Amino acid sequence: MTIRKPREIARGLAAGARILALDLGTRTIGLALSDVGHTIATPLLTIRRTKLKADIGRIMAIIAEHGVGALVLGLPINMDDSEGPRCQATRQFAADLLKVRDLPLAFWDERLSSHAAEEALLEATLSPKRRAAIIDKVAAAVILQGCLDFLAAGAAADGNGLG
Repeated sequence: MTIRKPREIARGLAAGARILALDLGTRTIGLALSDVGHTIATPLLTIRRTKLKADIGRIMAIIAEHGVGALVLGLPINMDDSEGPRCQATRQFAADLLKVRDLPLAFWDERLSSHAAEEALLEATLSPKRRAAIIDKVAAAVILQGCLDFLAAGAAADGNGLG
């Protein structure tokens, strides 16, 4: 299993490889994809969860289709910095995913990502039905963009983006 610190996930990626972010929920998994330069996160899709094997199979197909070389998985840390059952479930999902395909994976603190996504969608004046349909993939994009911005800040600070 290749769990890395966020600053390390871009290390060793093949040229043109993308980063895929997952916002893991109990009923859905929101997905967002980086550009090949690891600068911009774009909402990709939302998977309706079924069985673990099927969910991981869909994610593996997306990894292959989009040339993904690393993963960012939102970690639902509590506001008091503690980890509850949702964090444990997320860590287990990561372990199960990496048993199928060993890719660099970093956890990213997802606190308030759904709130930020909801705020952005409210500003876009989307209907409640449309917001509900895309909130998970937008939350995944918020998670991924936070990580990409962190990587870019490291590049500015240490010159290589991998600090």
